[in-house]
Amino acid sequence: MKVLITGGAGYIGSHTNQYLNSLGIETVVLDDLSDGHREAVICGEFVQGNFGDCTLLDGLMKKHCFDAVIHFAAFASVPDSVIRPARYYQNNVTNMQILLDACVANGVKHFVFSSSAATFGEPQYTPIDENHPQLPINPYGTTKLIGEKLLADYERAYGLKYCAFRYFCAAGDSKTGELGEAHNPETHLIPVMIKAVIAQKPFKVFGNDYDTRDGSCIRDFIHVLDLAEAHFLGLKWIMEHDASNDFNLGSNQGFTVFEMIEALKKVSGMEVPYVIANRRKGDPAVLVASNEKAKSVLGWNPKYSEIGQILQDAWNWEKNRKY
Repeated sequence: MKVLITGGAGYIGSHTNQYLNSLGIETVVLDDLSDGHREAVICGEFVQGNFGDCTLLDGLMKKHCFDAVIHFAAFASVPDSVIRPARYYQNNVTNMQILLDACVANGVKHFVFSSSAATFGEPQYTPIDENHPQLPINPYGTTKLIGEKLLADYERAYGLKYCAFRYFCAAGDSKTGELGEAHNPETHLIPVMIKAVIAQKPFKVFGNDYDTRDGSCIRDFIHVLDLAEAHFLGLKWIMEHDASNDFNLGSNQGFTVFEMIEALKKVSGMEVPYVIANRRKGDPAVLVASNEKAKSVLGWNPKYSEIGQILQDAWNWEKNRKY
């Protein structure tokens, strides 16, 4: 099997690339390195370029005859999407349509899409299952929902089978220390907290007046290694069943920001400095996934997503990071 991974030099993409190669699957990583890192592509073939470049895509697909595409490449910051929505619609929607058109033109029949819990907006109930209404409250979530609708339309019109994964908070790092979370700027809670501990400079807790058990936001953290396995299982399922599906990927439980601070204190043995700041626009109070469908349909069973293990892996990476 040969798979094209867009955004494979990024955080989740690089871990998935490594996992697929460990199974003997041949990969080509396409990444423009606007957010990713060349050092993170430790196996497979690397091609630097943009997934919205139709000439580049056509050449790659004709050369390699891919069995599938796994699409990670996207801009993914909720606050930035509120400030600069045009950037997100261009990259996450227009460029994705170019990628899908290239798949159709070159006979690629299977597509795995990195969607987001941001498509759900403010939860009407938790844990959030796949039947929950999708009512995004920020441009990033809207672009991901449009991506899902594009896939459904392309399946009906062109027979492209897809799997859409809505994951909640990807976290943790590889066990070997080769790969890790390295965004610039960094906005994800766990690495931001760890950087604050290492530098002993406070990070911002955005809001302490939410209707939650301690006033801070609640999030569901899932280990990046568990996400990598899910992408393989999803691809395997759509290929074996010649059908499409969508899944929420999370741990079925949520932690507040203040609970995460206390958990990191235990892992690091140090104080976690913070200050309270205003809420960010577009942040729901609670995001917790139901993962029952992924477990029952795909046989997915998260192995690394206990919160202490996630924090320990992240702590080890930040203290010894390679890029």
